[in-house]
Amino acid sequence: MKGSFEVAVLASGSKGNATVIKAGDTAFLVDAGISCRRITNGLKEFGLHPYDLSGVLITHEHKDHVGGLPVLSRKYKLPVFANEKTWQAMEQRSQIERSCHRFLPADFSLGGITVSSFPVSHDAASPVGYSFIYKEEKCIYLTDSGFVSESIKLAARDADVLIIEANHDEEMLKNGPYPAMLKERILSTRGHLSNTAAGWFLANLPKMPREVFLAHLSEENNLPELALETVQKIINKSGCTVMPKIFIGSQAGLVHNLG
Repeated sequence: MKGSFEVAVLASGSKGNATVIKAGDTAFLVDAGISCRRITNGLKEFGLHPYDLSGVLITHEHKDHVGGLPVLSRKYKLPVFANEKTWQAMEQRSQIERSCHRFLPADFSLGGITVSSFPVSHDAASPVGYSFIYKEEKCIYLTDSGFVSESIKLAARDADVLIIEANHDEEMLKNGPYPAMLKERILSTRGHLSNTAAGWFLANLPKMPREVFLAHLSEENNLPELALETVQKIINKSGCTVMPKIFIGSQAGLVHNLG
């Protein structure tokens, strides 16, 4: 059964991230790490225009999450929400239209959607994930975290739609071409979730989400089919009898749950 939330992953990966989350007549863009043109074209395929967005929510200040913000804010004057430490750490801050700056409150509501943030573990100033609640449904956005904390588990409890990082296959990463220091960063508690970590996180949830988006896949250390296979095997191995509908986030194009 189709739920209230509609998700469009415009791009997901180390080269740039942008995801639309919509419920009712309200839509938010989570991160703007790709060009304004790509965001606009992606929104068009989703049946939206940038002016239809209620705001842009920033998870953290890394370029692959904020690279498109300066042009997007100048052109469309959209509110941009980020916590104080993220604003302070953002190199592009001075290039972003000043009237668009918004400090992220603990939670707020727009158009019937209640938005809350929760801390994640990544090598950034104050990275967060997001919870969206609309009517009786919950959507969770979780990428760029080195491990699953108790606050993440609590936020994701009873999620109906879950966008979760499945960044790498650990063996591909360990045996791949990355320098040792970068491998250590990715595998650390302030790095990225692996396919296996994402699978066990899902398997251990009290209620399996109806839809899952595997996001932020590495182009060098992962494969879409490998991420999907790993997650599905772990869910089956755990004894869970309900398999969610799983989508794979793409770096290059639009992935959504319409139709």
